[in-house]
Amino acid sequence: MRILTVSAFYETHGGGIEIVAAATARALARLGHECRWAAAGFDAAPADTGLQPVPLAASDPLERWTGLPMPLPTRAACRQLEQEIAAADGVIVHDALYVSSLLAARYATKHRKPWILIQHIGAIPFTNPLLRLAISAANRLVTRALLASAPQAVFISDAVRAQFAGTKWKRPPALLFNGVDHETFNMTAPEKRTDLRKRLGLADDRRQLLFVGRFVEKKGLAVIRSMAGTNPEWDFHLVGSGSIDPAAWQLPNVRLLGRKNRNELAQLYQAADALLLPSVGEGFPLVIQEAMACGLPVFCGPDSAEADPAAHRSLHAVEVDPRDATATARRFAAAVEGVPLVPDTSLAAHARLAYDWDANARWLETTLGALQSASTEQPTTYLRFARSPFGSSQEPSAQQP
Repeated sequence: MRILTVSAFYETHGGGIEIVAAATARALARLGHECRWAAAGFDAAPADTGLQPVPLAASDPLERWTGLPMPLPTRAACRQLEQEIAAADGVIVHDALYVSSLLAARYATKHRKPWILIQHIGAIPFTNPLLRLAISAANRLVTRALLASAPQAVFISDAVRAQFAGTKWKRPPALLFNGVDHETFNMTAPEKRTDLRKRLGLADDRRQLLFVGRFVEKKGLAVIRSMAGTNPEWDFHLVGSGSIDPAAWQLPNVRLLGRKNRNELAQLYQAADALLLPSVGEGFPLVIQEAMACGLPVFCGPDSAEADPAAHRSLHAVEVDPRDATATARRFAAAVEGVPLVPDTSLAAHARLAYDWDANARWLETTLGALQSASTEQPTTYLRFARSPFGSSQEPSAQQP
């Protein structure tokens, strides 16, 4: 099949959704499909031969104000996206609340192409009440409507799926956890870990805590700042970039590492004592799954810890209050002090069994094929995004690949 992936950005933008989109498309390409990827052309497009990029001209005026990226494609880009969808055999759309996602769903329906919506995130409890109201309304009026319209909805988190319970699904939604590159992300031998810590300058007499993600409000940077300020005997290593500049904190125990490639990131997971992710409004961030695959203890909010029901007992869930970073920091610090920070073989074993890109690709391949067959028998029904957000009381059932 010729399969088009649609996401807001390319993986070089640094977001978790885009990294998942890339890994999923590459896994489908390994099955022999022609995989194309349409995204805003702000960043370098993938250069590997198995994935054909379709850069879309766009602007992004809202990210500076909200901290959330929201690329707006030009008219020419909209025409380009429709042409790509018309030529595709199937479409995979990542997350509902992007203009490109809404357009892709509309064009796929118009041209009677099978499409799958993979929903990554749900509610985001911003500290700004206007932003909280806006995202809540958008999820009620747009996300829920698009999920109901999708021939197949997929969630990467059980916690996010629960937020949209009651939607009138066309088919029961699937629960499809992100995969992990286990060749790169895995536990290392104790002697190699010791060498890694020395080479990376991680002192054994200080806790070495790692944060990986965008430097924006919803990722909990204020909590990291408070923890670092009140625990000067711990070291905090921050990987990523964004609108918040941790250098301005002027804290000597905070190391800014910038953005890292996959191999460098795996070494940090293998060498650190714990991963901190005091974020809100998450699905199941890939960084948590990659850290798990390396056996790294993970401290995160309950929504992320409960994303995989089979793994939540192995993750350290800490209540996150986005309006009180100081209290949240105290809870995270108490949790870190309360358990031994040693590599966890059970985490790594679960990740290896449960998170598999190739298994996901086979499920998507089969589902697109079934939808393709069904679409030839159904009349065209155009999407109407102003439909009521309230569906039936039907509960979704989990499906595993």
